[in-house]
Amino acid sequence: MDLFSKTKPKTDPGKVRQLKFWVHDLLKLDLETSISISQLQCSEANCAPIETVIAVMTEPIQQYKIHKAIAEIAYTDLVQILQSE
Repeated sequence: MDLFSKTKPKTDPGKVRQLKFWVHDLLKLDLETSISISQLQCSEANCAPIETVIAVMTEPIQQYKIHKAIAEIAYTDLVQILQSE
């Protein structure tokens, strides 16, 4: 099994910046608060094939998961996930 042969899906840096801006806006964060956005692939059973994890570097760290690729996330997805917590 070659773990390194899988190609990692590329993400658009502009889309990542847009998502970070929306998260800052929706959570009313100051621009100094760091946000990490990662797109992960899972090949295990009962696991979404692609998941985006958003981590807001506050104390404590806030973490949100969306079962979509970064490119597929819309503003309404963020509204739903961020306001449900």
